[in-house]
Amino acid sequence: MPVDRPIYDSFPDPVVLLDENRYVIYANRAARELLECRAEGGDLAMSIRHPAVLDAIDRLRSGAKEHVTEVSFPVPVERTFELNALRIEASEDAMQAPVHDVLFFRDVTQAVRAEKMRVDFVANASHELRSPLAAVLGFIETLKGVASDDSKARGRFLDIMERESLRMLRLIDDLLSLSRVEANEHVRPRGTVDVRAALRAAIDIVQTRAQAHGVDFRLSLADRLPVVVGDADQLTQVFRNLIENAVIHGPRDSSIEITVETVKRIPESGRTGVVVHVRDHGGGIPKDVIPRLTERFFRVDPARTRAGPDSSTGLGLAIVKHIVARHRGRLTIESAKGQGTTFSIYLPSDIPPLPTPVP
Repeated sequence: MPVDRPIYDSFPDPVVLLDENRYVIYANRAARELLECRAEGGDLAMSIRHPAVLDAIDRLRSGAKEHVTEVSFPVPVERTFELNALRIEASEDAMQAPVHDVLFFRDVTQAVRAEKMRVDFVANASHELRSPLAAVLGFIETLKGVASDDSKARGRFLDIMERESLRMLRLIDDLLSLSRVEANEHVRPRGTVDVRAALRAAIDIVQTRAQAHGVDFRLSLADRLPVVVGDADQLTQVFRNLIENAVIHGPRDSSIEITVETVKRIPESGRTGVVVHVRDHGGGIPKDVIPRLTERFFRVDPARTRAGPDSSTGLGLAIVKHIVARHRGRLTIESAKGQGTTFSIYLPSDIPPLPTPVP
């Protein structure tokens, strides 16, 4: 079986060719980029350590002609593949490359995510919408009955019904936004973004709410920041969510400090990039709950989410987490009691943009 590298490199899904000793003869471009598999040389286990992949090779060695299984890789973002492992019959042509086994990885991430999103959306929407819907229906029943002629009670009930209806709208908007982000999390952005421009756009959106709380912004922007590979709208949404959280949960008549600077080494990745720090001067967050902040619907203070125009849906930081993951970045949270909280977004600047696909 000859190794035609240009043809294999044109495949959108990973393909890995192995010899009889499980050494990599060749890995196409998709395998190198998506699975970080070495192009050639070395045992497969040195590049792909997933037990299901190695088990597929063992099955071929035990006499199977083909083995199909599903494989998930959790980093840098979770992707799911249908693995088709094939045994190649020995060729009499000694001039051909000694390909013994072939691994075809078909990317089914989109389908798996779509099904998970459908299940999660139904479960989350039905659970979170139940309380406000029950409240609205209860007030409607009251207005049609004992309070039908009570103008004072009617005005109060209508205000509550309006507030609960707006909360349901925000919840649905955030659920749809989270679903869209999760659907494309495994697909790297193709554009480039000026972080300062995205940050200023986010501040403009939040400015009115900040003024209502008496909150001002203190910006510190480094000179000559590198652009990052990213989606400008999504990064603007990240900064908006973090700044809104700082406004809502920080004290009134205070300042929010926003710092943007370059970093030579992003934590846990070693890449160079840009970091954006958003710091409030609130009461801080208990250390034991910090790891849970990006969970869906998790709220440090649930009592605050049931009333008022600033009520939270509990999805903002979950959206931030998935967008940052799509950008191959990192989110860190630091907080101390009485000293406020700092959210930091690290975005790599050394990842080359992907080529725009030809229509």
